[in-house]
Amino acid sequence: MYSRITIDRLDATEKMASMINNSPYFKELRVTVLDGITFAGFNVVDISKLFHMIDLPVISVTRKKPDLDAIKNALRNLPHFEKRWQAIKNAGELFAVETRNGTNPVYLQTAGLEYEYAEKILKTTATLGNIPEALRVAHIIASGLTGLREKI
Repeated sequence: MYSRITIDRLDATEKMASMINNSPYFKELRVTVLDGITFAGFNVVDISKLFHMIDLPVISVTRKKPDLDAIKNALRNLPHFEKRWQAIKNAGELFAVETRNGTNPVYLQTAGLEYEYAEKILKTTATLGNIPEALRVAHIIASGLTGLREKI
């Protein structure tokens, strides 16, 4: 799946929902796992809204605990501050999860799924690192594609 979002705009939630809903694999999906809730700068995904648009639970995972005060201050420099900040608040509480014993925790937020189930999903799918394997592989692929695009 592929889509383009605009840096610091507000189109990420709708574009992701469209990609997921139009995927030929949609019927096989059980949960959507995102690498955080901000993409292309501060193009914030409202995971609560995304959950309702795709009718699938959403888990947002991040390696580092976000500094919400710093994020809020940065968002004040962009148009539509309130809408962006509301999307961040809609993501709900941040939970720390140790996906592998003795490693640094990752942080998750959920929509449409209880924390305990999200934790089980992360612990089950983080097979080679502390993030789900699908996100790890997606990073590798995206890094390769970005490198190719820069060479063209």
